[in-house]
Amino acid sequence: MLVLLHGLGATGEVWQDVVGQWPGSWLVPDLPGHGRSAPLDRYSFGAFAATVASEIPREPVTVVGHSLGGVVGLALASGWFGVEVTTCVGVGIKVRWTEAELEKAAALAGKPSKVFDTEEEAVERASKMAGVRLEHGVSEVDGRWTPSLDMKAFGVGAPDMAGLIMASQAHVVLAAGENDPMSPQDHLKELVPEPVVFPGAGHNVHVESPSSLHTVLAQLAT
Repeated sequence: MLVLLHGLGATGEVWQDVVGQWPGSWLVPDLPGHGRSAPLDRYSFGAFAATVASEIPREPVTVVGHSLGGVVGLALASGWFGVEVTTCVGVGIKVRWTEAELEKAAALAGKPSKVFDTEEEAVERASKMAGVRLEHGVSEVDGRWTPSLDMKAFGVGAPDMAGLIMASQAHVVLAAGENDPMSPQDHLKELVPEPVVFPGAGHNVHVESPSSLHTVLAQLAT
């Protein structure tokens, strides 16, 4: 089974052009606090992983996660949550965080969600936070509209990538677009010897160039 995990602010819909290339079964959940999934009382990578693990059948799975979803995938690959992950592909994971970036994220986590008069305005806001166009990342509240994203999710913090990779029971692949400013190749090479590079792509490879991921999936399916 293939499990696809989206990034912060997005929903499972961002994988719509990827899933059709997988020959077997697949699962595309909305992460907690995103889309149709309930929020968490407190956000951590372990809490994300535990919630996702409860939806995954007890069978070997391949996990492909983008950005935040990639970190959640690595947490699942540890085996701590009862999921047997054979391969974990992390795409576009931000592995270095400055204090200023963490402070900005914490500030966002403390802000309430904006509420708009129209669904279109809410969709635009949700899409801006996700970095990709969303159609289903909003909710109606008393006749008005708001992004479904729980702003508290921004407070998840920086991942211990080295620790997660060391703890992984799965084959780990790190990948990023050639032009991804959040996940440059020299950062990834400090963690794995040969990260996968998607030529010409930016941060959201799965949306910008889903055919690039099709090649990786084809290799995993063999």
